[in-house]
Amino acid sequence: MNLIEIRDLSVAFSGQTVVRNLSLDVRPGECLALVGESGSGKSVTAHSILQLLPEACTQTTGSVKYRGQELIGASAATLQKLRGNRIAMIFQEPMTSLNPLHSIEKQIGETLLLHKGLGGKAAQARILELLELVGIQKPQERLKAYPHQLSGGQRQRVMIAMALACEPELLIADEPTTALDVTVQRKILLLLKSLQQRLGMSLLLISHDLNLVRSIAQRVCVMRAGEIVEQADCQTLFNTPQHPYSRLLLDAEPAGDALCSDERETVLQVDDLTVQFPLSSGLFRRKTYLRAVDGISLSVQRGKTLGIVGESGSGKSTLGQAILRLLDSTGSIRFQGAALDPLNNQQMRPWRKQMQVVFQDPYGSLSPRMTVEQIISEGLEVHAPCSLADRDAQVIQVLKDVGLDPASRHRYPHEFSGGQRQRIAIARALVLKPALMLLDEPTSALDRTVQKQVVALLRELQEKYGLTYLFISHDLAVVRAMAHDMIVIKDGKVVEAGASHQVFDSPQHAYTKELLAAAHIPL
Repeated sequence: MNLIEIRDLSVAFSGQTVVRNLSLDVRPGECLALVGESGSGKSVTAHSILQLLPEACTQTTGSVKYRGQELIGASAATLQKLRGNRIAMIFQEPMTSLNPLHSIEKQIGETLLLHKGLGGKAAQARILELLELVGIQKPQERLKAYPHQLSGGQRQRVMIAMALACEPELLIADEPTTALDVTVQRKILLLLKSLQQRLGMSLLLISHDLNLVRSIAQRVCVMRAGEIVEQADCQTLFNTPQHPYSRLLLDAEPAGDALCSDERETVLQVDDLTVQFPLSSGLFRRKTYLRAVDGISLSVQRGKTLGIVGESGSGKSTLGQAILRLLDSTGSIRFQGAALDPLNNQQMRPWRKQMQVVFQDPYGSLSPRMTVEQIISEGLEVHAPCSLADRDAQVIQVLKDVGLDPASRHRYPHEFSGGQRQRIAIARALVLKPALMLLDEPTSALDRTVQKQVVALLRELQEKYGLTYLFISHDLAVVRAMAHDMIVIKDGKVVEAGASHQVFDSPQHAYTKELLAAAHIPL
């Protein structure tokens, strides 16, 4: 008997159909992967199994059965017995899924108390056992910790511990590694794989990362626009995909090499840059300092891209902000031959036009209260005042440059997809015609197919306008397609530097080799 049987499932929100006539089975002890782009209906399908969709605006038809028991229309008491007990779920973003006001012990303990009636020392012993099972170091010290006191990888491990507390038959993992670095992704992947085999449970993995799916899944269902367009065992799908959309997803890895450039003029020269953050510690609260950036030196030539790679907390973004003089630092920063490190905020203002930034989250970095035209033209009003007609012409031109319809300039950010919003963010930086653009994880929040489009756009703009990029990322496939040179940062220090093809082809440092292995890039 199948563990889960879904037949002709259709889900609509306020009349808008998002899942259409979907049928699939989850077998005991197997890993089934649901893959597809954002908006394809993967998470809605998974949430339908546990009936977690909002009742007020959701219309659901079809059948979802667990061991022959119908779940659509099941009573609240029936669903409560299943949720977190026989069927558990790991959500994409652990920081928003965990309660910030409760300790780790209390959050895992709630599940044990509700479904197993465990409390006191028995519950604590089980919680410690679970934390050890998911690889939390020194679990006794973590019991009283709150989510903000843990790293992203540790928070995700706590989520997995909560999901495994009652030894479920089915674990639904909804994009469990999307928000994590490649090395942490690999550890979480290996953990899920070993737990599935050890506990004999089924795993429904939702992902748009086909490298991840290839490493763990036995079967794959490819979803597009609310429908399953292809189902096959993992090896068959990757070796001989039948549907054009499956082939599109498999070909979506950013590819190619950095654009050829013979330019030798140095735009940016940084020497011995250090950034320290004060920490208070000890009986008398003596100040100690955390060196987030520790004596880093680098140079970038005009028209080239320098890739800056490393895990979260390695100092990548801090380095970028220090170079733009958004953080206090020591050391030398020379930009277009001028020394920026002695300048105060007022003296830096004329240079801001030449140094622009594109952030990781295009939705968070764009004001929801401003139209696209207002967002893009804001920099012109501050740094390059001009007539209304001229300003409008520049906005129209830059929208054409980034592949957006100029007629959309009167709309608001929420009316665009994630990839379109990132194009708007690029247009905002590009309209000032900067000499240097800092790209801080500009593709990590996007699907692979959209990532490929944004990388192609950035390369096209670099060739057209001779742009110089500082490209910060933990995604080595994207860095390989973009960067001429790269530096690898660990704990605030550069552990490896050189031409990107040399670093990828013959990495010297153990940490670089670990990053490459974690990204499934063969050594």
